[in-house]
Amino acid sequence: MQHTQDLTQGSITRRLWLFALPMIAGNMLQQLYNVADTLIVGRYIGADALAAVGSSYTLMTFLTSIILGLSMGSGAIFSIRFGEKDETSLRRSIFLSFLFIGIVTVGLNLIIFWQIDTILWLLRIPQSLFRLTREYLWVIFWGLSATFLYNFFASLLRAIGNSTAPLIFLAVSALLNIVLDLVFVLEFRWGVAGAAVATVISQYISGIGIFIYTFIRMRSFLPSKKDMHWNFPILREIAGSSFLTCIQQSIMNLGILMVQGLVNSFGAVVMAAFAAAVKIDSLAYLPVQDFGNAFSTFIAQNYGAGNRERISRGIRSAILTSVVFSVVLSMIICIFARPLMHIFVLPEEIQIVSIGVGYLRIEGACYAGIGILFLLYGLYRGISRPAMSVVLTVISLGTRVALAYILSAIPAIGITGIWVSVPIGWFLADAAGILYYRLRVSTFLRR
Repeated sequence: MQHTQDLTQGSITRRLWLFALPMIAGNMLQQLYNVADTLIVGRYIGADALAAVGSSYTLMTFLTSIILGLSMGSGAIFSIRFGEKDETSLRRSIFLSFLFIGIVTVGLNLIIFWQIDTILWLLRIPQSLFRLTREYLWVIFWGLSATFLYNFFASLLRAIGNSTAPLIFLAVSALLNIVLDLVFVLEFRWGVAGAAVATVISQYISGIGIFIYTFIRMRSFLPSKKDMHWNFPILREIAGSSFLTCIQQSIMNLGILMVQGLVNSFGAVVMAAFAAAVKIDSLAYLPVQDFGNAFSTFIAQNYGAGNRERISRGIRSAILTSVVFSVVLSMIICIFARPLMHIFVLPEEIQIVSIGVGYLRIEGACYAGIGILFLLYGLYRGISRPAMSVVLTVISLGTRVALAYILSAIPAIGITGIWVSVPIGWFLADAAGILYYRLRVSTFLRR
């Protein structure tokens, strides 16, 4: 198995694809955790359970985004140190980052268990779904530490060019999750709690597994006793990058969470349609999202190595690749929207299917917009300008939330206003990111 990959040398497009493909496959498998819950719950427990799990998914995505953002921000620093060939600073950065993100995870978990009922109230969960949603979330929250372990060590491995190992551990845990879903829900009749237990067990398999792999196979990159001490300049750099990337990820998912609250106000039918359609939508654009993350590692390694001309060539290659791929994805989703909805919802649920198809055809037609946006996030994270990623996220999500609330309040538009607000936000953020690149970054890269 490949242990590390130096992205500062060789064919740019080929290296990017070889590095990105395991990340794409891995994230697809990660989504299977919740997709398996949604599929089995929707078909074998019912529409109320599907709505409860769908609302829980949005909340868990927001909470996971905090840990993911911290890990991704640290990963950008790891990539720069790897590109610089400074293994001492890399090991010290890994120690401080692990400690920092671990403390945040524990604190986050304590707050969640303490305020779970308040959180559900803020999400405007209908009273008829409150018990089911709480039951599912109470179990799911126990997997937050596993989420930290997996995302931290996956970010570390990807930063040094190993995108294959995270895929393998996710593949094992995703398959286990599906098997346990079937056993706990269909055989043991544990309901939504059974689906949650299956997910948590699978998460711990991937989290502990990737930690053991890193400890055994990547020992030279891990901190020794002499590296385990406070270094405030390194901690400040780690905290700055991690915090800004966390803010960017959290704003992104907070906006989605606010939209979920608006969707919930339209009732259980719209909630169920949104829950199923969002799973399809998320899976559809995952490849361009992960390509953007791979692009970020490419940028960071070359930035650390001082290869500015290679960065410029990589930007051109990545844009072409992402746009072409996004157009193909758009065609597939728009054409097969209805059959895809039938995977999650029985055909006789005509209203749920119809609402979900409307969502998918509006979002799906515009994937090039989010593909470019993920590249912009990766670029600015990779050249140590994560604040710009935050700005683009605020533009994208601020537009989405504001327009969703304004347009959906117009009777003639209704829930369609929620759907159309998303691509408008993407394209406005793209315009801002490209303008900033032309005014500030392109000149910097030519020096």
